[in-house]
Amino acid sequence: MNIDLRHLRCFLAVAEEGGFTAAGRRLHLTQPTLTRNIRTLEDSLGVRLFERSTRRTELTDKGKTLQEAVAPLIRQLDSTLVDLQKGEKLRIGFSWGLPEGLSRLAARFGEETGVGVEFIRCDTPQAGLDTGEAHLALLRSAPLPKGLRGVLLYEEPRIAAVPASWRLAERTELDWAELSELPLIVNTVSGTTFPDMWPAGSRPVVGAECRNFDEWLEQVAVGLGVGTAPVSAARRYTHPGVHLVPLTGAPTVRAYLAHPSHGAHPQAARFADQAWRAVDEPLV
Repeated sequence: MNIDLRHLRCFLAVAEEGGFTAAGRRLHLTQPTLTRNIRTLEDSLGVRLFERSTRRTELTDKGKTLQEAVAPLIRQLDSTLVDLQKGEKLRIGFSWGLPEGLSRLAARFGEETGVGVEFIRCDTPQAGLDTGEAHLALLRSAPLPKGLRGVLLYEEPRIAAVPASWRLAERTELDWAELSELPLIVNTVSGTTFPDMWPAGSRPVVGAECRNFDEWLEQVAVGLGVGTAPVSAARRYTHPGVHLVPLTGAPTVRAYLAHPSHGAHPQAARFADQAWRAVDEPLV
């Protein structure tokens, strides 16, 4: 018999609510969809489960028998499924600058699904997706690397980071084009600023290379060069040897929440979708 679990859930909702309208609200289904599910169940069983009239919907004797048998089974199944989710963890990798709003979303996700969310710092090109440490990752790159799928959470402007000992630190504003004449500190693993972002023939030289945000900040502080980062860095990171100067004419930084295109954690796409739907909230 072609009976799906959804058919039985629809049947129980109508039986317990005493009608299609209330059951539809409970299941968030339209009445035509709910009616089709009940009809499919009745056709598969070859019996009528409800007596319908313009005024009311009542269970037949066969319907009452099915309700008595199925209701405890569905409750037991739901309880088992909830127990299976307990202790499950969704790991989200990041290299630096985790948005505060993402933590709020993670807490709400855990309450709704029973799946805990952990944030782990991974200084790798894909923030842990490439090593298997993370199920999802906050990536600031465009386009996303091959083999990854994700949602664009937000875009934000850049700010310039210059050594506090340089006269340049006294400026109230810098232009993107001016940076081409200065040595650039390049974070080769998780950075967002590289010489090829300037036109050929007017690209900055590389003053130093590093592999994470902390090293990048220290190399700017000792005067090896300048760098740029999203403006959220000004709120999350400070260093007495680094001065942050507003930057004009610079390309924005895109932040994605990404997961593998194939073989991803079953909850990864669900969390990413909820994050995308929450973009109206202040994530940065």
